[in-house]
Amino acid sequence: MNKPVTTSDAPIAKNSTNKRKNLSKARSQARRCVMQALYQWQLTQQNFAEIRAQFIEREEYKSADAEYFAELLNGSIEQQPQLAARVGEYADRPWEQLDVIERAILLLSIYELINRLDVPYRVVVNEGVELAKQFGATDGYKYINALLDRAAKGLRTAERRSLLQK
Repeated sequence: MNKPVTTSDAPIAKNSTNKRKNLSKARSQARRCVMQALYQWQLTQQNFAEIRAQFIEREEYKSADAEYFAELLNGSIEQQPQLAARVGEYADRPWEQLDVIERAILLLSIYELINRLDVPYRVVVNEGVELAKQFGATDGYKYINALLDRAAKGLRTAERRSLLQK
């Protein structure tokens, strides 16, 4: 027999769902800010602290997950050579020939695929595609989707296998 939902049960479930939605939106906003910051970093070569200080002042940063922003930005900058090499394993052209926006999206997405195993690979791919649709060239999102899908197959083998077995 089903247990009736009491008024004390309902707010907990609703509150939990709202927290997940808020975290998801805050992380999406953090990724958007990181992509913009990585674009700026590639053009100016400013350091992490300088770029972060500029983004803290922006309106869109206020709704972003600040800790996630800092981790993604700092990690992507610090690991750029390794991340670019990883992109090269899945790309059909050299890193230098990729569009600056594509490189920014790929840096943060590959960083997440490698370092944030708590974030499902489908979320990483989807977020990268959405950023490419919003900021990239007309069909750039197709390239990002294909490349991140190939990368996820290589970097998240166990996760993909477990999803296929369900």
